[in-house]
Amino acid sequence: MQHSRNWHAGAIVGTLLATSFLTVGVNTMAADRITELPFSTRSEVIAQNGMAATSHPLATQIALDVLKRGGSAVDAAIAANAALGLMEPTGNGIGGDLFAIVWDPTSAKLHGYNGSGRSPAALTLAELQRRGLTAMPPFGPLPVTVPGAVDGWFALHERFGKLPMKQVLEPAIGYAENGFPVTAVIAHYWQLSVPRLAAYPGFSEQFTIDGEAPKKGQIWTNQNLANTLSQIADGGRDAFYKGDIARTIDTYFKANDGFLSYEDMASHRGEWVQPESANYRGYDVWELPPNGQGIAALQILNILEGYELSKLSYDDPHYVHLFVEAKKLAFADRARFYADPAFVKAPVAELLSDEYANQRRQLIDPKRAARSVDPGNPALSEGDTIYLTTADSNGMMVSLIQSNFRGMGSGMAAPGLGFIFQDRGEQFVLKADHPNSYAPRKRPFHTIIPAFITKDGKPWISFGLMGGAMQPQGHAQIVINLVDFGMNLQEAGDAPRIHHTGSTEPAGQNAAMTDSGTLNLESEFPYSTVRDLISRGHRVQFAVGPYGGYQAIMRDPSSGVYYGASESRKDGHAAGY
Repeated sequence: MQHSRNWHAGAIVGTLLATSFLTVGVNTMAADRITELPFSTRSEVIAQNGMAATSHPLATQIALDVLKRGGSAVDAAIAANAALGLMEPTGNGIGGDLFAIVWDPTSAKLHGYNGSGRSPAALTLAELQRRGLTAMPPFGPLPVTVPGAVDGWFALHERFGKLPMKQVLEPAIGYAENGFPVTAVIAHYWQLSVPRLAAYPGFSEQFTIDGEAPKKGQIWTNQNLANTLSQIADGGRDAFYKGDIARTIDTYFKANDGFLSYEDMASHRGEWVQPESANYRGYDVWELPPNGQGIAALQILNILEGYELSKLSYDDPHYVHLFVEAKKLAFADRARFYADPAFVKAPVAELLSDEYANQRRQLIDPKRAARSVDPGNPALSEGDTIYLTTADSNGMMVSLIQSNFRGMGSGMAAPGLGFIFQDRGEQFVLKADHPNSYAPRKRPFHTIIPAFITKDGKPWISFGLMGGAMQPQGHAQIVINLVDFGMNLQEAGDAPRIHHTGSTEPAGQNAAMTDSGTLNLESEFPYSTVRDLISRGHRVQFAVGPYGGYQAIMRDPSSGVYYGASESRKDGHAAGY
């Protein structure tokens, strides 16, 4: 779907280009808004007793129904995630991993969970190199790692759930059996996935209708997934990791040149982790530590805190320039240091220190785009995803993200199970001396990251912005939109986005940038901004995406009222009661 147009210093920028940019830009935005900024798609959702925001309307309804039945925010999040695995297989499913941050009102603390799976024990770097590979393939059996989502559900539920898991999974099972109409955005991405995944065993049989993707409005059922979820509901996590499901998985990969085994499944466990934070102008922004990329968002914010962004605007070329340059510095470190901490411990405290941010900030030239960026010395693609957030009447708030990585994942779908395995192992580096180098039973560098903001020790906003390497860039932009530019929760997500790509992606393939990369801007940015950025040496491109998908819930600290916001670029919505 990628439609793009490039502007750079050597390009011929004609009248037609300028006209087309303006025609789809700010000049066509609504001028009759009563309250919100012109680019805002709608007002915030406001409710008192509970809130849910997901990328599918039916999943949002399911979450609210669970809350109304007395379920906790965690119950609602699990129920919505299970439904999204059915309804949005283009971004997630029980063949993928899960990360979450939970605000627990009882302990008045944030709790982080890392539900990422490890690589197969029988696959080695030497075997991959023997096959002549210099990078992990994006599809097929080799990039498959243990799926951690189901284990994550049960870990979260054991600590914070109220309703029986059978009741929590019941809505997803019902929709899988009885069907639902496919929505527009999901139908589009499903259609793109079928040609590249149809060759993999089990995919066409379970994820097409007569060899084609379901169309918008067409009813889709998945009886195989209904059966799998029913086994999980009855038998718990062990039904997935140690029962017949795991044995089917073992047989399937042995028959298809794969390495994921019963023993890999049976030995899996996720872990509770301490979220990391950075204070940005009085607000504490929280992310999970590596093997995820969350601290890149904190590094960007730490660098940008040294500038008076409130005197600028979201479309000011100087702000865009500073943002992109800060991103380059953070992503150089991301490529060099982020990996499974059980193998190589990243210097997180140093990367997030004020002193380090001051050092890195000095490398930014306010008038020129950097063409070469090296990682610092602190202590010494595009994937698709779903993000959801829920909140209950007791004040519990959940920030949860789940993914197959590359859209529908590896294409590998074991017979009779109704889900596709993630290809998260593609993020490994096939170099022996790199922190993110492939090794057996190792967690790869991860792109999916939930986020949270607290103020004076109290919960303020649970949010996320899905979309591969866009995620930390998007997280930082949401915080800046809220704190510096004074936007409300919905405006902060609707505002046109910046997405920079460069040679530091995917993480670890190169530890330094060798050119200025490409700056993608959404069409609402004025052409005057584009011209200015080109003059500073940026290679600017107008592209359809990816710009990620945003959901958020804010809690008013004085009244306890919830505000919800949803992503206008996706099918879903926020709703409360």
